[in-house]
Amino acid sequence: MTGQQRQQAIEQAWQDLVATARRTAAEGLVVGTSGNVSVRIGGLVLVTPSGVPYEQLAAEDPVAVGLDGRQLLGDLTPTSELPLHLAVYRNTPAAAVVHTHAVHATAVSTLVPELPLIHYMAAALGGAVQVAPYALYGSDALAAGMLQALRGRTACLLQNHGTVSYGDSLAQAYDRTAQLEWMCRLWLTAGSLPGHTPTLLSEAQVREAGEKLKGYGQSG
Repeated sequence: MTGQQRQQAIEQAWQDLVATARRTAAEGLVVGTSGNVSVRIGGLVLVTPSGVPYEQLAAEDPVAVGLDGRQLLGDLTPTSELPLHLAVYRNTPAAAVVHTHAVHATAVSTLVPELPLIHYMAAALGGAVQVAPYALYGSDALAAGMLQALRGRTACLLQNHGTVSYGDSLAQAYDRTAQLEWMCRLWLTAGSLPGHTPTLLSEAQVREAGEKLKGYGQSG
């Protein structure tokens, strides 16, 4: 990749990152400047800055760090959740990470140690979604707990905090975030009727759905 091609890739990635961050706010997954988004280009991690409303981010505002956390691009301070994002990139094949404070998912994180298998789309996230124990935001302890909860998964819940999802692209990471929030809302809704308990799927049923999902969509 030439220098010009790399610059163009960075500019496009930043544009996509800002669009994704704005989407998390527009679709109610975050409020204000909460939550954060990142995308990786080789050894460079583009990430939303701390405390800046997404609608104010411009093309000339890219913020990027190396995998060691050293800032390589931009004057704005990276998100306070940078340790969380870097932990994902150092330990998974992730190309993008989305972190939100989605209401239903955060509510579930306060109630159970894992999201019950309420729907087969759990297979798209690797199975029953785990809840990482509470730790101070932006801390190494939070990142460590998150990694445990992500074992064999592409998304997890952070107790009394929110969600983390990753993927091969920003679109996939966002889709997994939205699916997780939807399943949490479904479980809370199904369990809200007094005297009734939601029917859950077995792990075998979810695995079966996972195999079928591998061929989902258009071929060719």
